[in-house]
Amino acid sequence: ERTPLSLAGGTPVIFLPRLAKKLGLEQLWLKDESRNPTASFKDRASAVVVARAIETGVEVVVTASTGNAGAALAGMAAAVGQKAVIFAPKTAPPAKVAQLLVFGAKVLLVDGTYDDAFDLTVRAAAEFGWYCRNTGYNPFTVEGKKTAAFEIWEFMRRELGMGGRKPTGGLVAPVNKPRLTIFVSVGDGNIISGIHKGFKDLQALGWLDHMPCIIGVQAEGSAAIANAFKAGNETITPVSATTLADSISVDLPRDGVRAARETGGTYITVSDAEILSAIAELGSQGVFAEPAGAAAYAGLVAAQAQGLLDPGAPILVVNTGSGLKDVRAAMQSVQAAPIIQPDLESIKKHL
Repeated sequence: ERTPLSLAGGTPVIFLPRLAKKLGLEQLWLKDESRNPTASFKDRASAVVVARAIETGVEVVVTASTGNAGAALAGMAAAVGQKAVIFAPKTAPPAKVAQLLVFGAKVLLVDGTYDDAFDLTVRAAAEFGWYCRNTGYNPFTVEGKKTAAFEIWEFMRRELGMGGRKPTGGLVAPVNKPRLTIFVSVGDGNIISGIHKGFKDLQALGWLDHMPCIIGVQAEGSAAIANAFKAGNETITPVSATTLADSISVDLPRDGVRAARETGGTYITVSDAEILSAIAELGSQGVFAEPAGAAAYAGLVAAQAQGLLDPGAPILVVNTGSGLKDVRAAMQSVQAAPIIQPDLESIKKHL
């Protein structure tokens, strides 16, 4: 059936030649996850979680979310008539809370952080027998998110002439090209880990000859994983997260170090100002990204400025969600529209 549950994924990869030229790169692509049914990457995980809940006969699904995961779960649950309960910090953007409510979920705003909501969700699920979707807690979320890697692999073979063996057993003609580098924003680490797992699964099947380099991007005010990576640790020390990019604002992430380390990637941190600038830059190309999605592009800009990239290598940025999710942040990235009198002279003053 063609319901939102079955339509998650299959998002386009967009070529950005003007931004590539501006940054001195030969090839720059963007995987636009805002095209998912509820407008974010999180639909991939929520579709799998709802399917799993149906399979096990659980009536209520629950998650903690700053907005996107909750909207995805609420939307997927609504598509099949399942009940959903969402715990979100009271600071969640109004547009995201609106999505939750319109989809008919039971929304409980927590007077605390995302991490407070996360812990409360786990306790509530155990108490009431609900099926918990929490990122970094439910392993099926990674299984959903790894599907993006499969699509990127298809893109690599189709557009870049790289990627490895075809599923039919034939070989793609070998090419001596730099490997693909992927930039993805990171909050709790589940998306970057899911993408990494997808590529590892393809490699285990013998269908991927060269693992892409994965670079994680965190906000400076929410950089627990970046701190662990740079210290050479696997253990993540919590921080007091403060960033306008609510989707990647996490005190204690639970995953994500190995995805960069095992692929020869790294972690980059960017400021809120750089994220706002990235929203406007992507907007100039017709891509409306929320702060978390724009953070990945901000990371690319920072990496290029630091001389970390091969200009001839193909680059792919993952936009994790639509800018309509956080209009308040979008308005901070641009100048306000002037108010004019209804005459031609007023127009001329602003041309």
